[in-house]
Amino acid sequence: MKVVLFCGGLGTRLREHSDTIPKPLVTIGYRPILWHLMRYYAHHGHREFILCLGYRGDLIREYFLNFNEAMTNDFTLVSPGSDPKLTVHSRDMEGWKLTFVDTGLHSNIGQRLLRVRKYLEGDEVFLANYADGLSDVPLDLLLSDLQRRDVVANFLSVRSAQSFHAVHANPEGTVTHLGTMPEQQLWINGGFFVLRNDIFNYIHEGEELVEQPFGRLIAERKLSTTRWGGFWQCMDTLKDKISLDRMEARGECPWMMWGRHPATGAK
Repeated sequence: MKVVLFCGGLGTRLREHSDTIPKPLVTIGYRPILWHLMRYYAHHGHREFILCLGYRGDLIREYFLNFNEAMTNDFTLVSPGSDPKLTVHSRDMEGWKLTFVDTGLHSNIGQRLLRVRKYLEGDEVFLANYADGLSDVPLDLLLSDLQRRDVVANFLSVRSAQSFHAVHANPEGTVTHLGTMPEQQLWINGGFFVLRNDIFNYIHEGEELVEQPFGRLIAERKLSTTRWGGFWQCMDTLKDKISLDRMEARGECPWMMWGRHPATGAK
């Protein structure tokens, strides 16, 4: 199944990290968050990707065109400097197929999706994501919910990870409850979309995917969500990057499902 990844945003809230690197190439450890997300999908058997490029799409193209697996995997080098023989002991992107599409510098998500429509002809169902969030949600759960509910679109909803405190008060202003965002009965859009090709019948040029098109689906009861209380985190700010870097350094990476023991789920 094809995976559409929206890689063209300006990533303005991460500019304190870099003014030139597009958000999908911001690293967790020594690999870009985009690689981590693609590896997640590949783990679930989906290795055909359509990358919707925009801001600094040239750098994303260069990253994959010049990708060297010896830089991110264990390898053995024999006779360095004189007819060297290199053996890489694992592969990062074996069997992957990537299509790079310039979808515009200032396009929104709906526009980017319309611009890759021709690469999805004949695909009854496809996957899509924002390219800046990670989760350990079982992908089959999202797919089965789409089929079981007979809808056009299904997406992941998660608890907000924000550290803000939500305030509940009566009309007179007396506080009735105060708690952190993750404690609230509030679910947010976490991305990880499963879409039928019929979604293109609901998108008009210039529209944001989760606004007008999803509004039409809601009116027809053709939109559903899968709630997930497990791990989910996006990389919106430098604080998010630091948090993900620390998780990677400790080896506590729930999204790295490909590194778990099949029976126990342990690393």
